[in-house]
Amino acid sequence: MELNYARLDPELAAALATLPPNFGRIDRGNLQQVREVMAAQRAVPVTSDSVGVERRHIPGPDGDVPVILYRRPAESPQAALLWIHGGGYILGTAEDDRGRVIAESLDCAVVSVDYRLAPEHPFPAGPEDCHAALLWLAANAAALNIDSDRIAIGGASAGGGMAAGVALMNRDRHGPDLRMQLLLYPMIDNLHATPSGRYVNHPVWNRQTSFNAWEMYLAGTPGLDASPYAAASRAEDLSGLPPAYVCVGSEDLFRDEDIDYARRLLDADVPCELSVFPGLYHGGDVFVPHARISRHLTSSVLSALAFGLDLQQPSFAG
Repeated sequence: MELNYARLDPELAAALATLPPNFGRIDRGNLQQVREVMAAQRAVPVTSDSVGVERRHIPGPDGDVPVILYRRPAESPQAALLWIHGGGYILGTAEDDRGRVIAESLDCAVVSVDYRLAPEHPFPAGPEDCHAALLWLAANAAALNIDSDRIAIGGASAGGGMAAGVALMNRDRHGPDLRMQLLLYPMIDNLHATPSGRYVNHPVWNRQTSFNAWEMYLAGTPGLDASPYAAASRAEDLSGLPPAYVCVGSEDLFRDEDIDYARRLLDADVPCELSVFPGLYHGGDVFVPHARISRHLTSSVLSALAFGLDLQQPSFAG
């Protein structure tokens, strides 16, 4: 099956011509090269006059876990978001600009986790690092000037998938209460056995690349036997999870698995808001952040987080 490119948002479609040939085709053979290219693009970190950036190392299951704390100055305790970056479980760092945007737009501290990546550190290394960061955040809320009753977890793409898995892990381990889970086009199904998952020509994160990433993350192809803490779609019981916001693009490989997950959350009596953005391919809002559909997504995400954490609604200008 092939995706109809005529359905892509015109502003996002125009950006595809600027991408390198074979962009998004990632496997074990070229992974290090892709990482080097991404590191070069991050050579000049994004900064903000209004948001402080504090780097820390917190205790993890196998040594210290680096985290970055983004926040505006605050006198009273702030709500907090444990943010998990994307990158297919094999790429990316905590130096994630979306965390800074959230902290700049809302009265919310953002703790971005530099979890261990596959294939060097396959599952469960990453989720264990993130859960350790959540436990640290909750245990040190007073010292961090955080309101322990208003802590959320979230992420985009693989970060959204890991946030969903850590929410399940935290529920089963009777960890700290979470006010919500913020899941932006989450990577949650290692099978992609859906209509959108069968398209072979997605423009950025295609079916084969996704299977390659899952194989590296899971150190094999366990199929239906994959842990729900790795692939949240494998979870049989979604009851007792925190309220969720799920969004995805209509032209995303993950579209149908994310819609199904949102439906299953509702069926399990978990409050869930679902947004499907027309014409959006995977990560299109990152490639073209000022496109109308990208701004619509960002505004929706910020509003959902503000609602979930009882914050003043943002006035997002892009």
